[in-house]
Amino acid sequence: MPLSRSLSMTSLNGLPLWEDEDLPVEDLMLFEVAWEVTNKVGGIYTVIQTKAKITVDEWGENFIMVGPYFEHNVKTQVELCDPPNPAIQKAMENLRNSGCQLHFGRWLIEGSPYVLLFDIASSAWNLDRWKGEFWDTCGIGLPFHDREASDSLIFGSLTTWFFKELTDQFQDKPNIIAHFHEWQAGAGLILSRSRKIPIATIFTTHATLLGRYLCAGNADFYNNLDKFNIDKEAGERQIYHRYCMERAAVHCAHVFTTVSQITAIEADHMLKRKPDVVTPNGLNVKKFSAVHEFQNLHSMNKARIQEFVRGHFYGHLDFNLDKTLFFFIAGRYEFSNKGADIFLESLSRLNFLLRVHKSDVTVVVFFIMPAKTNNFNVETLKGQAVRKQLWDTAHSVKEKFGKKLYDALLKGEIPDMTKILDRDDMTIMKRAIYATQRQSLPPVTTHNMLDDSADPILSNIRRIGLFNSRTDRVKVVFHPEFLSSTSPLLPMDYEEFVRGCHLGVFPSYYEPWGYTPGIYIVDRRFRSADGSCNQLTQFMFGFCQQSRRQRIIQRNRTERLSDLLDWRYLGRYYMHARHLALSRAFPDKFKMDPTAPPQTEGFRYPRPSSVPPSPSASLHSTPHHSDEEDEDDERYDEEEEAEKDRQNIKAPFSLGPVPQGKKKQHGEYGN
Repeated sequence: MPLSRSLSMTSLNGLPLWEDEDLPVEDLMLFEVAWEVTNKVGGIYTVIQTKAKITVDEWGENFIMVGPYFEHNVKTQVELCDPPNPAIQKAMENLRNSGCQLHFGRWLIEGSPYVLLFDIASSAWNLDRWKGEFWDTCGIGLPFHDREASDSLIFGSLTTWFFKELTDQFQDKPNIIAHFHEWQAGAGLILSRSRKIPIATIFTTHATLLGRYLCAGNADFYNNLDKFNIDKEAGERQIYHRYCMERAAVHCAHVFTTVSQITAIEADHMLKRKPDVVTPNGLNVKKFSAVHEFQNLHSMNKARIQEFVRGHFYGHLDFNLDKTLFFFIAGRYEFSNKGADIFLESLSRLNFLLRVHKSDVTVVVFFIMPAKTNNFNVETLKGQAVRKQLWDTAHSVKEKFGKKLYDALLKGEIPDMTKILDRDDMTIMKRAIYATQRQSLPPVTTHNMLDDSADPILSNIRRIGLFNSRTDRVKVVFHPEFLSSTSPLLPMDYEEFVRGCHLGVFPSYYEPWGYTPGIYIVDRRFRSADGSCNQLTQFMFGFCQQSRRQRIIQRNRTERLSDLLDWRYLGRYYMHARHLALSRAFPDKFKMDPTAPPQTEGFRYPRPSSVPPSPSASLHSTPHHSDEEDEDDERYDEEEEAEKDRQNIKAPFSLGPVPQGKKKQHGEYGN
């Protein structure tokens, strides 16, 4: 099959090169199985979506992603087509002839990977039989009330069925690698191994199931990893069957991987298997030919966020948008795991500091976390309508004003500015001004919440009193659904929104990896909750004190160091895991010296030269400053700083323990 092998490392300046994993991709097929293929639930969706391009570049048409079929997702994200491989077409026909519904197409994301989607609902009539077979296979019983576990079993059974039909046709070539993500896809791996289907299997846990539950229950998790009674804890939380599915998949896989070293330690204790490979999550880092290009992107997307803010805060827009900073937190709605609790408390303290110091900076904070809602908030929609009406009114008056001014200048006259606007124009503008009056405060949430009184974020906002009043220097906007460019409220994709904001804040207590390179690192393990709040507050307050130039310097440094998180580099860990799986599943065909160190060994994240996060010589001793201040004292050379960063990348440091006698300072980089 045609392959577009365009993988290149040449653009990753300063990063050490690895030799290619010499796999005969032409004689292989790679399937990536995950519940979040075309189905956004949390961060795993972003992982598999962003990794798709580099995988397609390497594997071409031999790479297919497998997930569940949901009509509302497919209509907007998938272009249905016939599979290019006749064997896949035949296997799909065999399943359809047996009453299953499945769909094939291209996922409309970067790389346009092929996707195979199983309609779970159409095969639910097989559930009782498949539950019995699953019990006979591994002794795991699923309770009737757990819909998610039942759906995952149907998904896994269909996946196994498809692999059986496919391998029966292939016989010996091409060999198949099946990479399963998270416990929802684990049933397919368990069944495939128990039925001895000839495929090489990889299982990746992005976060252990029990770890997520324990942290959400306020357990001192990381300091007590070796003390938990695993079976008891899972049983008390009524997830024992799910935990068993996850653990069985981990032990059945030829290769087990996790996404970070901390999760590897967690998996060893929770799932009783050490990962074979750590496969860190990456990003598609877009490189620009000039430094100012990504700064322009920030300005452009910031302007779009400002338009939303103008509508949302109409009638209370008494703060300067040019001196307004946009902070955000985003992800799965796990209030304490994702650090929303500590973030809200820190925002309350930040609001107090900004008011006490009479700062002219305003902070608008976005919470992008999906929750149960029934529709957009009427007041929020009205705000955007008022903003649009004011814009139309201003343009209408401007057109008339411009025409009269133009006619007067043509006649060689200076127009009388008191007469150039007639009474009708004044009436229109006065009506527009009256339309901006509102009797209530700007809403905290953009949607109508189904359980407003019990919602954790809204309950804590009531506790700390951040109601978007005029005196508050910190304003809060809770957007309880993921961002989309088709939204009538805030029409932006997540990537665009992040570009437009000034600072993302992710003070998670339980974060297996996340997309947070870390300009500031909050200590959540060896400090009290109050101490962590104070540390985060000081970080945010310090950021608010920075001048625009200082923020640009910081953004430039972050952009240069982004190579460390590029999939073109971190994707090599996945290559190594696939090679290892093939060598274990088909030892006669694929050789790998078990004593040789992996080609991915030795990589360490360098300590960036951007510590402290902004030039220490240019930090202000007082919050009273302006963006127009004299910048000559800031001794900053962009090329010199870039060269320092390149040298830091080339000279990685060790992640080992702190040497005896050297105490790590608070705020010092640990990643």
